[in-house]
Amino acid sequence: MTTPTPARREVMAHVGALVGGAALATLLGRDRSARPDPPAAEAPPGPPAGTHHPARAKRVIMLFQSGGPSHVDLFDPKPELTARHGRPTPPAALTGDNVPPIQTRGQTSFPLVGAATEFVKGPRAGLDFSAWLPHTAAIDGELAVVRSLVGVNTNHDPAATFWLTGDERPGRPAAGAWLSYGLGAETEDLPAYVVLISGSGGQALQTGYWGNGFLPGRHQGVLFRSSGDPVLYLANPPGLDPAARRRLLDAGRELNLHHEATAGDPEIGTRVAAYEQAFRMQAAVPGLADLSTEPRAVLDAYGADPATPSYATNCLLARRLVERGVRFVQLCHRDWDHHGALPFHLARQCAATDRASAALVSDLRARGLLDDTLVIWGGEFGRTPYSQGPLSAGDNGFGRDHHCRCFSIWLAGGGVKGGQAYGATDPLGFEVTENPVTVHDLHATMLHLLGVDHTRLVFQHQGREFRLTDTAGRVVSPLLA
Repeated sequence: MTTPTPARREVMAHVGALVGGAALATLLGRDRSARPDPPAAEAPPGPPAGTHHPARAKRVIMLFQSGGPSHVDLFDPKPELTARHGRPTPPAALTGDNVPPIQTRGQTSFPLVGAATEFVKGPRAGLDFSAWLPHTAAIDGELAVVRSLVGVNTNHDPAATFWLTGDERPGRPAAGAWLSYGLGAETEDLPAYVVLISGSGGQALQTGYWGNGFLPGRHQGVLFRSSGDPVLYLANPPGLDPAARRRLLDAGRELNLHHEATAGDPEIGTRVAAYEQAFRMQAAVPGLADLSTEPRAVLDAYGADPATPSYATNCLLARRLVERGVRFVQLCHRDWDHHGALPFHLARQCAATDRASAALVSDLRARGLLDDTLVIWGGEFGRTPYSQGPLSAGDNGFGRDHHCRCFSIWLAGGGVKGGQAYGATDPLGFEVTENPVTVHDLHATMLHLLGVDHTRLVFQHQGREFRLTDTAGRVVSPLLA
């Protein structure tokens, strides 16, 4: 049997779909391992209308510290833990979810270990911070430190997936994708959702941490690189000037829209939108990424060197992104997973992040942006109050294992009531004893500040209505100004 020759218009449609495909793959940041988007008939007619009540915040900067920063060393002082330094952990504390994780399961003893350095009090609200976080302590009046976060898993990937997407299982939309879907973009020149990565070593960062899941592909986070071209393939290839690129895009647009009318595939519209945004980004991104235009005083405040990629340069870039209308900026900083030599590594990580985190909050305040920009700092879980590895006087060899029963984060701006420590843990730092806050509660509170009822931001997929907070979540009202 002879295979029929495709019609000319079918060939041309496929050619139009493939024009500039390599560039689009980067701009869309599409995770090809994710499930395909639902067919048009299954999806709701469009995104939510916008806010459900007056919003306090318009945008979010998520400072995700990958690996699990130690709550008992950084934000939650435990005099009793320090007093019992070196003594065995009470057997009752090693039951249930506190059973030692994989890393310390083979240990024969679990000596308690006090904070790696002393705590200091902030000047305005008297909040407690590690002495390794002097710049964060200096802005304590802006911060709500939550000491009572409760996680769900002591393994990195499911815990980080839960923190960033609201579910332990991969494949759900990230929080930034939900905001892009629910609130749209404030600018046409840049993506609504941008991701920045810094740090080396530590746990791998999965693309699902900023994926669109079952939402249309245009809502996925766009990864900006820290060196070279911020977005791969954004620049025109040699010999192609902007006018020629515009003609090429117009021709591709016509072919793709024709294909969309005949095939009914919603991702064709995503492809068209990505082409157009890429064209606009060619003008917007180079100036955005040029940090050398910042005054020396600003660079010094962040500790940023425009020629050197770092957490500090990403914090400064985050400010520039929200200034230009990006809805959700997600910084991922690696290497907080300190199973050994914790005092050395924790001091190093604090030195790399403390100044810039505080400078970001202060800079947003100085520019009139903090009141409607929500900043969230935290990792996927905390660390055990007992030692992993040997514990001896003056020895840097000890570490701490993963701990999800309680950990600490901080929030600033965007309608948050600063100058407070919310929630409490037991004297040794094993369990929440007052005002527990789940990740779903945190997401519900974030959406509330953005004017969104978390129970109404939904997307129908495979016969079920999904939301960022799944079937749980409550707004933590004491955190609101």
